[in-house]
Amino acid sequence: MGWGNIFKRRVKVFSVALVIYLNYKAVQQREKWINKSKRAALWEKAHERNAKRVLNLIIELEGLWVKLGQYLSTRADVLPEAYISLLRQLQDSLPPRPLEEVCQTIQKEFGKTMDDLFADFVEEPLATASIAQVHRATLINGQEVVVKVQHQGIKAIILEDLKNAKSIVDWIAWAEPQYDFNPMIDEWCKEAPKELDFDNEAENTRTVSRNLGCKKSHDENRPSNHVNVLIPEVVQSTESVLILEYMDGIRLNDSASLEAFGVDKQKIVEEITRAYAHQIYVDGFFNGDPHPGNFLVSKQAPHRPVLLDFGLTKKLSSSTKQALAKMFLASAEGDHVALLSAFSEMGLKLRLDMPEQAMEVTTIFFRSSTLANEAPQTLKSLAEQRDRNMKVIQEKMQLNQKEVKRFNPVDAFPGDIVIFSRVLNLLRGLSSIMNVRIEYRDIMRPFAESVLLGNINKRPAANTQWIYNTPIHSDVEAKLRQLLVELGNSDKILGIQVCAYKDGEVVIDTAAGVLGRYDPRPVQPDTLFSVFSATKGITAGMLHWLVDNGKLKLEENVANIWPEFRGNGKELIKVHHVLNHTSGLHNAMADLRAENPLVISEWDECLKLIEASVPETEPGKLQLYHYLSFGWLCGGIIEHASGKKFQDVLKEAFIHPLGIEGELYVGIPPGVESRLASLTLDTDDLNKLSTMSNRAELPSTFQLSNIAEFASTMPVFFNILNTRRAIIPAANGHCSARALARYYAALVDGGVVPLPHSSASNPPLGSHPHNPSFPSKKTQKKQKSKQTTMVDAALKNKTNGSREIGYTIIVNESNIGSSSTGTTDCTANGDSPQNGNRKIFSNPRIHDAFMGVGEYGNLSLPDGTFGLGFRRFKSKDGCFTGFGHSGMGGSTGFCDIKNRFAIAVTLNKMSFGGVSAKIIELVCSELNIPLPEGFSGSGERVDASGPLIN
Repeated sequence: MGWGNIFKRRVKVFSVALVIYLNYKAVQQREKWINKSKRAALWEKAHERNAKRVLNLIIELEGLWVKLGQYLSTRADVLPEAYISLLRQLQDSLPPRPLEEVCQTIQKEFGKTMDDLFADFVEEPLATASIAQVHRATLINGQEVVVKVQHQGIKAIILEDLKNAKSIVDWIAWAEPQYDFNPMIDEWCKEAPKELDFDNEAENTRTVSRNLGCKKSHDENRPSNHVNVLIPEVVQSTESVLILEYMDGIRLNDSASLEAFGVDKQKIVEEITRAYAHQIYVDGFFNGDPHPGNFLVSKQAPHRPVLLDFGLTKKLSSSTKQALAKMFLASAEGDHVALLSAFSEMGLKLRLDMPEQAMEVTTIFFRSSTLANEAPQTLKSLAEQRDRNMKVIQEKMQLNQKEVKRFNPVDAFPGDIVIFSRVLNLLRGLSSIMNVRIEYRDIMRPFAESVLLGNINKRPAANTQWIYNTPIHSDVEAKLRQLLVELGNSDKILGIQVCAYKDGEVVIDTAAGVLGRYDPRPVQPDTLFSVFSATKGITAGMLHWLVDNGKLKLEENVANIWPEFRGNGKELIKVHHVLNHTSGLHNAMADLRAENPLVISEWDECLKLIEASVPETEPGKLQLYHYLSFGWLCGGIIEHASGKKFQDVLKEAFIHPLGIEGELYVGIPPGVESRLASLTLDTDDLNKLSTMSNRAELPSTFQLSNIAEFASTMPVFFNILNTRRAIIPAANGHCSARALARYYAALVDGGVVPLPHSSASNPPLGSHPHNPSFPSKKTQKKQKSKQTTMVDAALKNKTNGSREIGYTIIVNESNIGSSSTGTTDCTANGDSPQNGNRKIFSNPRIHDAFMGVGEYGNLSLPDGTFGLGFRRFKSKDGCFTGFGHSGMGGSTGFCDIKNRFAIAVTLNKMSFGGVSAKIIELVCSELNIPLPEGFSGSGERVDASGPLIN
């Protein structure tokens, strides 16, 4: 194709586009001056006039523009009827190519004459489409076939049109950045040329037919995930000619014939949708062009869809297939964490943290289809929804009208999603054309679930990768892995991490299982688990750190530090009463569970509740576990004593010195969702728990009978994104076992930071930025300075003291795997945690302080379960040997001082101590370390005397 023809094609496209644009602008002005009753007719005529212009242009140019017209012809849910009715003929009724050209191509490709190939060849084509036309024929052996013949010269036309389309899209992206369609056109440029190779299409046809198990006979006893469709068999192919078996069928746009044969259009479209759900979620190999011209309906009952044309197909990797299934289920269940994780897994990156808007857009993406007559209302609602989202962006980023129009919230749009989105939109348009309503969530859900559950249900016996592939550090770790396999095969473990230090060195660092009930990805060393009340051990350590740094005294009245705390009989409560669970405020937050549990995600509201609370017992007299109030009591003290935010103190005290950036949080930041393990419940353990007797050290509102009821709601509540992001110092820690174990390894040595974590652990501990920042795609130079200004303004707005994390700007960073600024500063000052000499505590009697013994004995009840913030453990002779804290569900961390031993267990299938106890019993036995009381893992009964709840 010469430059003259290229130039002419471009001029025609831009000219028609300009004429249509100016015509609609004129109609907009004209309708202001005419009667309202005549406006609808005015617009209808304009649509008819401009639709004819578009159709005539497409027919003249053919090539890629036919594909565009075919796509638009299916969007009856969003386009005026005039466009649909006119463009519909592009699905199969373009002007035919000369028979001489067709025969010439066939003879050249096969090297034989038409008489040698066919007993009969029908001159009138069955259909003429964008790149080929189809003729009916009979082979020499008598078989009836259809012959698909590629248009001569179409390859050059398609490739040139792609270049033209790319130029237009680039111009649009420059002029209107919020309409950046480059990811879509880039994917189309990559995939469209594959349609020009009919050998490739033949192999695709065989593959899809094999995957769907297509049979000529109808099977009434088919499995639930089987689809009942037909696909023609491939007879022969070359690069430009494809011969398929002939199937007699009714076209979807032949309404009269469909009605005459008694075809149930609802069932046909539902079965087509099921076929595509199977291709996408089960097979990971799907046809990317489901426009109405690529389907027939068999004339024989039971009427079944016939799938045609597999030139444009897409193959998905296993990880992308799982991410798409996860995105679908997250949308169906309103799970923001899973949705953001799915985005990250498939490579969809956003410049702005907008979980609510992301969920809203995704939900609309999988919404039920609308009928053709509902298109105007659908368009209106979509426009309103987009305006609402842009308004949110404008407010959060403080942009003016011009800036918000230029802001594109999508940073990276993966190519796999382009074809997937196209398929869903085409299916939606197909249902509108057929005038049926399709419930995509109901139809597609079983297929999405099957791909995830099929992998998740593979226990260790059937999954050689169940234990994550990291080197074994010791003999005890090898035996531990055997135990984990046994527990996994008995369905006691979904996902788990175990890490242990002995004498300052890592002896265990194992990850196993999967991330969640709908997440078959493997647990890795850097996976983040919700550890519930194991968080209290971190929070208590922060308070001790402030004491160690002279910011606080254990004997100090809380009201002197926190003036708003004073009143309602709380004047005598001291810091050590809070740590020792003897403040009398054990039930201070109890009513939240019944009244409004979502309040626990609101930091300021919870502090106000603590300030208004009334002690039930005299401070220092009775130790009752402060299951919720402990966190906010400590949190309020920490912030008032330090003059800093809770998160800042946590980073300064432990995260940066220990080098555990990105692996220990109390309330997660945006950007880590893809590393979260989701919670589920061991119902067997839960049932055992509800039959046990009460425990004296627990408050009346948190006895075992209450806990069984409470625990049943925990996975749902703590899987919610807003809960995950909330600062709940008593219960919302998210960490890896290796980060928690390193914390206790430092504590067991009196605060000495251990040597660097095992180099065999991958990714390296501390390699994640603590507050993730995603690298942006290379942007237009013209936009760069404005974009930077926008982000700077947004960040400035975020540092005004607001505690909410609902919207966070994701700023540019050159390397996502680089260490955080805090770590770099430590290294520069010679205080790197890797030098092995840094201490996070200077008090030589810090162990006594943690356990409330020795000179700190008068600050804690002598016979109490808790010391000062930690549960303390005794040896058989009654001496205190160590300390730690467990969480509801089994995650735990503790250390043994004499044996310089520290261990952490994190898991996502909430048992009530049994799994963790068996692990700790094995490890202690192998290392000749006395087993702490309450950690007996023998037998099947849940041990109610152990630290299962705190």
